[in-house]
Amino acid sequence: MGWPSESKLRNRGRWRHFLLLVIPVIGAALGASAAAQTCQTAADIDPPTRTALESAAQRYFQMAAQGDSASLKQNSIGAVAANFTGIEAAVKENQPAFGGAKATIRPPFLLVAEGADPLPRAEFLCGVFGKLGQTKDSAEFVLSNLPPGKYGVAILDIKSNDVKSTPAMTLTLILQQIGSDWKLAGFFPRSSEAAGHDAAWFTDRAREFKAKSQTHNAWLYYREAVFLSAPVDIMSTQSTDRLYEEIEKIQPADMPANGNLTDLTIAGKTYHLTAFFLLAVGNDLEVVVKYQSPDISDTAHTFQENTAVIKTLVAKYPEFREAFSGVVARAVDPSGRDYGTLLAMKDIK
Repeated sequence: MGWPSESKLRNRGRWRHFLLLVIPVIGAALGASAAAQTCQTAADIDPPTRTALESAAQRYFQMAAQGDSASLKQNSIGAVAANFTGIEAAVKENQPAFGGAKATIRPPFLLVAEGADPLPRAEFLCGVFGKLGQTKDSAEFVLSNLPPGKYGVAILDIKSNDVKSTPAMTLTLILQQIGSDWKLAGFFPRSSEAAGHDAAWFTDRAREFKAKSQTHNAWLYYREAVFLSAPVDIMSTQSTDRLYEEIEKIQPADMPANGNLTDLTIAGKTYHLTAFFLLAVGNDLEVVVKYQSPDISDTAHTFQENTAVIKTLVAKYPEFREAFSGVVARAVDPSGRDYGTLLAMKDIK
């Protein structure tokens, strides 16, 4: 069977690779001078500034909850307003979850980038760090090509009145001080749950799989735990750092990661696998594999290749049967277009 395009998968509420901040973001090592960037936690921010930040964040959340993209755009920095389609789509996607929901703001952070030119790599260390790295109240933010200025990071925990059908979410807002105003510079909605489970559940399951030497299942579940632990990709905490340490110890050599490809040979033909990740669709958990294809225009042929890839992977990794309800194979052509096929685990013989 054909499977929805990746854009439609994202529209199910999982904006996995969706960074709406116009400034590119990467998790890189410190490159710019440490003196060029500083971070203040909520306890160190002067009360008027903290109040202004929190008030702006709550106001922008209410705009999103009402579906008022026009007002959000009017209150955005110029670079974001000029490229607002992504945020507009995210507002529309999440308005049913935001509307009528209760938003509780976490203690904000104030990031100050100094100098006259954009910082190639800006790393902000917030709070107290110990000899082993982060502590329970610290955080790290990493951004690239960041223009000088003052930026607020406001994270809102959002709980819908209909908790049974709407998962808990976070909304991270990046605000930039322009004059006396705090303008919208980034909008990051993210579910805190997948298939009804939170980060702690995925962490526990990952450790159980690891104990049974099911390292591929463990690796995929650990990665989902990291995703659900951080409200935004530019942020790391003690929790995410510890999860990364556990992931590194079990990284399977035969799974693509960090831009590396792995090969799968079927009947003398080699398929170059580019990515594996877990996908939640409703209450089901599926594993997705992406691979390179020279041409996907013949969908009947691509369906056959997808099916062969799925069956070969499950034969190679029978542990998948315990962790997932199905497997999705996505053939990706050189232009980036893809064609996907889902097989339920019970139908994979």
